[in-house]
Amino acid sequence: MKIGVITDCFKKTHEEGIKQAATLGLDGVQIYATTGEFSPALSAEKKAEYKRLLQEKGLVVSALCGDMGGYGFEIAEDNAERIEKTKRIIDLAVEFGAKVVTTHIGVIPEEKSHPRYEVMLSALTECGLYAKEKGVTLAIETGPEKAKTLLAFIEDTKGGVGVNLDPANFTMVTGQDAVEAVYLLKDHIVHTHAKDGRMLNENQNPADVYHAFAVGGVDALNACEGFKELPLGEGDVDWEQYIKALREIGYDGFLTIERECGDTPEEDIAKAVSFLKKCLTD
Repeated sequence: MKIGVITDCFKKTHEEGIKQAATLGLDGVQIYATTGEFSPALSAEKKAEYKRLLQEKGLVVSALCGDMGGYGFEIAEDNAERIEKTKRIIDLAVEFGAKVVTTHIGVIPEEKSHPRYEVMLSALTECGLYAKEKGVTLAIETGPEKAKTLLAFIEDTKGGVGVNLDPANFTMVTGQDAVEAVYLLKDHIVHTHAKDGRMLNENQNPADVYHAFAVGGVDALNACEGFKELPLGEGDVDWEQYIKALREIGYDGFLTIERECGDTPEEDIAKAVSFLKKCLTD
């Protein structure tokens, strides 16, 4: 497996994040590509600059993050614009040789009869088919639903849709065992996040947590009292068994470090790199 990092987590520019990733000896970077300095609106000149920098630093793009925030694809009247934007991010991924675009899609209802289910399925089917045509997988980041619900949803699409497995989201929010999730989702995992944390309130409603995120973003998510994100190795993710499970299903992709809170991101990321390298060599 390879180790990467989300450039935004350094709390610097993407260029500085790429340089820092190279300094840490990483294999690749994931880049947020919805808005800001790196997005489908990038000029040809700026794209060339990023490509030169990545090549110079010996890094690949493990994935682009196409997360648009809000309620994902839950609201039918918002989806035409979101689908079109997702397609442009997929195009950008192709330009940078990335085979994965990750995104949160909202809260998948457990019951397929729920009206929101069909709204989300329609959007993800269209985006997935476009991604498949381009040789890309649109990877749903694990979050508010159990692995079984996510699996059933993906199997209802028509290809091009996979999983970005974040074990901490399962551990902190849904209470889903991340190791079990690996075996359940094994045919669809194309990218993973390396993040850790602990659930503080087993009675929290995952849908409420992610709808708070939809309204208030990462700051609202970090303010939730039902869980706490922690530096890698300090939370409740069973990394030994989790990595063992990934190996057993034949996953050989990226473990991409994500650190969304904390006052010392560079220090936390450097420690995470050391932690993962030890896990992979033990």
